[in-house]
Amino acid sequence: MNKDENNTQYSICTICDIGCQLRPETEDGKLISMKAHDNPGLARNVCFKGIAAPHVHNHDERLRVPLKRVGERGEDKWEEISYEQAMDEIAERLKGVVDEHGPESLVVSTSGWNTQTTHSMDRRFMNALGSPNYISGVSLCAGNTAAVNKLTYGWFPFADIANSKCIVLFGHNPRKHSWTPIFNMINAAKANGAKVIVLDPRISDQAETADVHLRLRSGTDAAMCLGWLNVIINEELYDKAFVDEYTTGFAELKARVNEYPLARVAEITGVDAELIAETARMYANADSACIPWTPITDMQISSTSAIRLHSILRAITGNLDSPGGDLLSGFNPNYISESELGNHDMLSAEQKAKQLGADIHPAYTYRAQEMLSEHTQRVWGQPYADIVMGCYMANPSATFRAMATEKPYPVKAFFTLGNNSLMSYPNQHQILKGMMNQDLIVAQEIFMTPTAMLADYVIPGDVFTERNHVADSWNWRAGLSLSQKVVEPPEEACSTFEFWTDLAHRMGFGDLFPWQSIEEILDHRLTPSGMSFDEFSNKHYMYGEPPEFQKYKKTGFGTPSGKVELKSSILEELGFDPLPYYREGPAVSEEYPYHVFTGVREDAFFQTGQRQVKVLRDRSPTPKLFMHPADAARQEIEDNQWVKLQTKTGEVTAKILIQASMKEGHIRVPHGWWYPEMRGTAALAGSFISSDAVLCPDDPEFLDYEQGIPHFKGFPGRIVKLDEAPAGMSEQVLAG
Repeated sequence: MNKDENNTQYSICTICDIGCQLRPETEDGKLISMKAHDNPGLARNVCFKGIAAPHVHNHDERLRVPLKRVGERGEDKWEEISYEQAMDEIAERLKGVVDEHGPESLVVSTSGWNTQTTHSMDRRFMNALGSPNYISGVSLCAGNTAAVNKLTYGWFPFADIANSKCIVLFGHNPRKHSWTPIFNMINAAKANGAKVIVLDPRISDQAETADVHLRLRSGTDAAMCLGWLNVIINEELYDKAFVDEYTTGFAELKARVNEYPLARVAEITGVDAELIAETARMYANADSACIPWTPITDMQISSTSAIRLHSILRAITGNLDSPGGDLLSGFNPNYISESELGNHDMLSAEQKAKQLGADIHPAYTYRAQEMLSEHTQRVWGQPYADIVMGCYMANPSATFRAMATEKPYPVKAFFTLGNNSLMSYPNQHQILKGMMNQDLIVAQEIFMTPTAMLADYVIPGDVFTERNHVADSWNWRAGLSLSQKVVEPPEEACSTFEFWTDLAHRMGFGDLFPWQSIEEILDHRLTPSGMSFDEFSNKHYMYGEPPEFQKYKKTGFGTPSGKVELKSSILEELGFDPLPYYREGPAVSEEYPYHVFTGVREDAFFQTGQRQVKVLRDRSPTPKLFMHPADAARQEIEDNQWVKLQTKTGEVTAKILIQASMKEGHIRVPHGWWYPEMRGTAALAGSFISSDAVLCPDDPEFLDYEQGIPHFKGFPGRIVKLDEAPAGMSEQVLAG
């Protein structure tokens, strides 16, 4: 899509990670507003988080100067220093840690507002240094899905929703102000006659308007998929020609799904067997159908199997890499990928073998993913496909356990960039122990978060209107999008590109970071297109080529067999069940009678961010637990009453919102709550009062076998009424 003669400027909003392109307006060097796109087809892709960008970028509490800790760790006492001094001291102290404990003693955690523009410089730095211990929030959301999809057919597809005739949403609930482009794609497809099937314990926004809603018990996605496959295979609704020519393991898969007759699946999920059969036929018989990525299936005790089952459903029904189905984009031919820039070959086999968690839960670690390298090279032209930054990660639970216990080896330096790590992974108590046991913690942030309060150095970051970028969606979907710098960042702030480049030069391997500016690396990455960044930004706001469908007919699939592996050869070689299965999550009891469903996002916020931004916080001033009216009546709980939700691992305090849309026996918990206004009056700004990360255990019996993903969707808990609000709450919270 070419620019008009007015040379409008465009920026890609990174307040959430979906990356909507908007129009920034400035005055006197300051961002004053964000407008909807001038292309009518894109104009609806705007939410109130994006519109609030000036309130975020110009916030009085935004970090603008590097800070060095002068009190005890977590005491929140600082002195201001220069950027140069901070980077010099960080490099010196990191060298000391590496000299004493080895390069694997460095852990880097990313996600959030800056991860769309790293250019994989974080991985490039770590691979040059020798550390395999990269973790990210995408280990729980999309990145892990990418890695597991690769085990089945060598890539991670993006759903062609707008052209589909049947859209299946496993718990995913795109709305006007959350996953907005996906919401608009679904509406466009429905306008063209598409049917929508929603599988969700709640009557969600999408469920309210769906053609069919299956109210399954939380955490039973894998069982439901096995039930669908039982119908599709035994009623011969699958694409026989595709299965015969392009898959392996069909006979074994059929035997496995026959272990899940509909009566058993109905008992597990709580959904009527006839409805399961009806929706399976509806999906299989559609002219085209897609199963868009969902964060819900990512976070269950049977996550690997459930994700693989989505992959298998796509494949055997003929909806893989087909119009209206789920498309395999491959590397963008006009842009050098993050996978290539990461220099994964530089990290030695010896160091890769030290990646934390790979021995027990290898699915998204180097151990499993490198088994695909030669096949990725054969099909896609490069050996490493780090799609959505999630395919060569350490396991977070194993990492924080090593930080706390120094087993299997000491981890003594922790760098966190754009990631409120304390609250972003399971078992927040263990994360705190691990962070308190570090010799060096560095945080790059735009606000002082609870995680940053634990750091030795806090480096202020830039924001999306303060840097140029060309986004390629981490090779998840095709196309390039322009994001332009329209204002200057604070003088002492830096981008993630600058942070890693400057640190690399101080660590002695600056020759591997030859680009002097973001514009230089963008010029380099655009080399295949024949355009410089200036040329690209003068001509295009989006750029892409028409999709090529069914590419596997020419190349095969990027798996060891070259086919879709319904029975995974890699999982089998690693000692896991090569066929998908259902594993029951932890059972509720008389003591803990509710299925706790954590991680649900609120429209006003993204992850743990924006709680200090008034125009957004006013929309959701208080954390609310959702509860069914029958459950509330049984416990004599009133709407808007303060309660504690307790599990064996921890407890959160919040208000109750009684909603008939909830499934009885389930409690919905919002994600990422802390209280910036309590900084200075409560430990770590109240990050242990209402954070869902304190609730979920990450002991081995609660983890998905192959990935080590915790069971966020349906672990046992109980509700305890409170007579009054917790001490120290603001009037805004009390009234909310």
